[in-house]
Amino acid sequence: MDDFKAKKEEGGMSMGKKKMKTNRSAAKRFRVTRKGKVMREHAYAWHKTGKKRRSALRRLKRKGQVSAAEKNRVLKLLGMK
Repeated sequence: MDDFKAKKEEGGMSMGKKKMKTNRSAAKRFRVTRKGKVMREHAYAWHKTGKKRRSALRRLKRKGQVSAAEKNRVLKLLGMK
């Protein structure tokens, strides 16, 4: 314990800036491409698929891009901003 106090007083141990944690639920839902686009999954794609047209299901399976209004908030949750 005395070593810790001595090092802290000498300036050997610095209490650096606290790192921001990545929001884990956001990390599972969003991906950032190399060009910086934030991609997401579409809603309504996996339940009650018997009612939906095939073309609609194909469209829902593709990744969507997060809107410009939401992009900064998502990047902040991912710890990239």
